Amino acid sequence: MNTTNRNTEITLLARSAPYGSGAAKLCLDVSIAAAVFEQTVNYIFLDDGIYQVLDEQDASAINSKSFGKTLEALGLYGIEKLYVDEDSLRKRNLSTNQLLPQVELVNVEAIKKFINQSKFVLTL
Repeated sequence: MNTTNRNTEITLLARSAPYGSGAAKLCLDVSIAAAVFEQTVNYIFLDDGIYQVLDEQDASAINSKSFGKTLEALGLYGIEKLYVDEDSLRKRNLSTNQLLPQVELVNVEAIKKFINQSKFVLTL
């Protein structure tokens, strides 16, 4: 049994909108499962995935829970920061004041660094 490094770094690339498919929920479930087992989770939102981190979401019209509220609770599992691709934000004419408070903007170079230092990368 290898006990030299139990903490594995995992990068999750969330590219799907929060509603309409199960991809966003699956990515969230993976992040929680990894964090429970004390893995380092880099949760990065790109493309339409940035809609997952919009503050003040209201999914009641589709009889669903607001995804943003669930993401806010990730701190309980040790996932303190959520990362948003600044290019994706700009292309969708959104601003940082529309996002959840624990979000940090990152550029493509920072995303590459997260990916390169991770043992596992999952794109959903």
